[in-house]
Amino acid sequence: MIARMLSHDLPRSRLLVAILLVILFGLAFAPFLFPGAKALNVAAKILIFIVLVASYDLLLGYTGIVSFAHTMFFGIGAYGVSIASARMGPSWEALLLGVGASVVLSLALSLVIGLFSLRVRAIFYAMITLAVASAFQTLASQLSEVTGGEDGLNFKLPEILTPGYQLLEEPFLGAALNGRFITYYIVFACAVLLFLAMLRIVNSPFGRVLQAIRENDFRAEAIGYRTVVFRTLSNVLAAGFATLAGCLLALWLRYNGPDTSLSFEIMIDILLIVVIGGMGTMYGAVCGATIFLLAQSYLQDLMALGAEATQGIPLLPALLSPDRWLLWLGILFILSVYFFPTGIVGKLRTWRK
Repeated sequence: MIARMLSHDLPRSRLLVAILLVILFGLAFAPFLFPGAKALNVAAKILIFIVLVASYDLLLGYTGIVSFAHTMFFGIGAYGVSIASARMGPSWEALLLGVGASVVLSLALSLVIGLFSLRVRAIFYAMITLAVASAFQTLASQLSEVTGGEDGLNFKLPEILTPGYQLLEEPFLGAALNGRFITYYIVFACAVLLFLAMLRIVNSPFGRVLQAIRENDFRAEAIGYRTVVFRTLSNVLAAGFATLAGCLLALWLRYNGPDTSLSFEIMIDILLIVVIGGMGTMYGAVCGATIFLLAQSYLQDLMALGAEATQGIPLLPALLSPDRWLLWLGILFILSVYFFPTGIVGKLRTWRK
């Protein structure tokens, strides 16, 4: 049963299985294990980024396509939910309309980009997607009447999803059973289903063709596969999943703006997570997103504790200052690439062999 759910793509490493189970257990019971707004927010963001990074790995790791427009589709999903909810009010109809409209728009846009751009070489396609993504971000910032401009959009959700809604008056096992609790588990369930769907796609005959194109597109074309069609379909599927991840982000934050979902920094984070976790493996998105976002969220706190503990030692308090957290994050990334050139998942599977 488990093998069928995982599309027979098992982790193939006992240590990797243990890591994935710890991550799954932590995310599944985060409201009970890690009380507090910050911890729950980090857990929800990890879930959203697992879907987002896995959808990008469908492009980069499995098909060999380098795109810089992935955050554009992520932003379309977030803006779809935000605009629909802000215009129509807090209703389930607004949420469904926002999700549906954003997915349709992303699929159409990705199809057009794929058909017109994937015939060129990789570097030119990357440049085209970067130009399109930059133009879309500028457009979202300037259309203030629709998107809220630089200030973004705040919107309300149905009452059952608001923090003021209470399932129980008293906390249960340390967790407040309110609308935030319900929203988190909606995000969790959707993220798990989307991840399993992508895992099934990459392990289907379609996914095998994508991997063949990644390895040698000329050979794949020679044996009868139309590589442009498969690359376009991969681009469309990745865009659809990224859009749904954006919808989950807007649902969780109840806000969206250009810096929230369209920033180029998010694109850089996605690339870093793919490399850290391991390209060409869906499990890499789980490990990479968890490690990266935990480091991004708590590295400053750990450095502050380290600076206090080393007050009597020369230079160390200055090096461990929380203001230098980006320096240490960069060092951690360099070390991960040096010691794990195939990513965490790839290294663990190599150790097993």
